Amino acid sequence: MDVHVLSSGSHGNCTVIRRDDEAVMVDDGLSGRMTQRMLDYEGIDGKEIKAILLTHEHHDHAQGAGVTARKLGIPIYSTVGTFMNFDHGDGVDFHPFSVSGSFPLCGMEIAPLPTNHDAAEPCAFRISEGDRSILYVTDTGKLSFPIEAALADADLAIIEANYDAQMLRDGFYPEATKRRIASSNGHMSNVQTAAAIKRTAGSKDRRIFLAHLSENNNTPDDARQTVSDITGISRFRIDCLEFRPTRDRPGDTRHLTV
Repeated sequence: MDVHVLSSGSHGNCTVIRRDDEAVMVDDGLSGRMTQRMLDYEGIDGKEIKAILLTHEHHDHAQGAGVTARKLGIPIYSTVGTFMNFDHGDGVDFHPFSVSGSFPLCGMEIAPLPTNHDAAEPCAFRISEGDRSILYVTDTGKLSFPIEAALADADLAIIEANYDAQMLRDGFYPEATKRRIASSNGHMSNVQTAAAIKRTAGSKDRRIFLAHLSENNNTPDDARQTVSDITGISRFRIDCLEFRPTRDRPGDTRHLTV
């Protein structure tokens, strides 16, 4: 499986996972124009993408999903709660799923897993093919048992490390926003993510990609160093995006192979 992280953070999240000549897009929190720009930048033919999987309805995960689905003529897969709570526009082919099972798609097995976030019906995804698996989990205040089990088994974990606790406490956000971010239905801090990675360590040599870093309450250097210090994993084996896309240039992207 080839994984292309096109964007990750509060400005927008979008990842493409490809097997052979078919692919799925996980979240599309970019504008329709920026999504196409990032696909072109990564050399991904839109005709390869057969579906969009959504974790939840928030703007930075779903704003471009309707536009991209119509443009490429592909369905959106999500929970009913997610689909009913974002502006996807008309003429979208909707395939609902529940977080209690799995389904095949593009030669891969997709298993939605429940997350804890202030959204209607949010989820993470375990995406597997044969004995290889990817865990994609962002926007959750804590990890459920099924997600921890998937983290332990993952060959690649794309996992949220949203904020540095001190930066959040000292930052300019209103106190109510700070409490929401740090709650069990908010986001995971660098320390929480590191603890989960350490807790689920085993014989498998996982690749770790830190996702959804806050632009205001975290830095790539802080996230990688904190996770390295707590887990004992060399920081050079812990990846994340370094800069975001802008109107004038494509942002940092990452191509990972599982």
